Amino acid sequence: MSVHLQEVSHPDPEARIRQDEQWLDSLESGIGEEVLCFWEATQPFVVVGYGQSLEREVHVERCKIGAVPILRRCSGGGAVVQGPGCLNYSLILRINGREPLRGVTSTNAWIMEHQRRAMSRLLPGAVTVAGFTDLVWSAGNEDSRGRGRDRKFSGNAQRRKRHAILFHGTILHHFDLSLMDELLRMPSAQPDYRENRPHTEFVANTGLDPAAIRAAITAEWQAVG
Repeated sequence: MSVHLQEVSHPDPEARIRQDEQWLDSLESGIGEEVLCFWEATQPFVVVGYGQSLEREVHVERCKIGAVPILRRCSGGGAVVQGPGCLNYSLILRINGREPLRGVTSTNAWIMEHQRRAMSRLLPGAVTVAGFTDLVWSAGNEDSRGRGRDRKFSGNAQRRKRHAILFHGTILHHFDLSLMDELLRMPSAQPDYRENRPHTEFVANTGLDPAAIRAAITAEWQAVG
């Protein structure tokens, strides 16, 4: 696999989301290249999935008061808060020649297994895929009643075209998790393993150096650049 590695040092979130779409369109047209990109915002923002209702998923007035931008991405998945301490990655890949990428479900399984393997090299304890496109971690995580439970540290989504896909996601390392309860409502759809937990009891930071995360994922996808 020959994936070109891109690094964005000081991204504007809206511009970065649009750049993913431009890279996807370029690869779809046959003139672009396959890309792995990492980036991290310098200020908090909210992004909702394609087709989601802002009012249903987000505390819109709180975002306005705090001057937190609300953006929309072209892929599915749920609403998320991002910012410092939340590493983003984007993969833009050709479908042709890769049997696992021909369907939504098989694409999720194939890419998430790559991501799981990369993160398993860095985290103690079990790292597993849950809810189709979540990465969860069991080591050292307890809820408010002291029970050890799997915590989500990475959410992911895809956007498909005929010849190319965009698969992107986030990995929490040192994010202010309280922003999730402050700015997001309980999601309208949630995986069974969440068990209706509030955001701060459902997610967890990995505590990893983001440079180590980038290196592990880069090696897993054999990206160069």
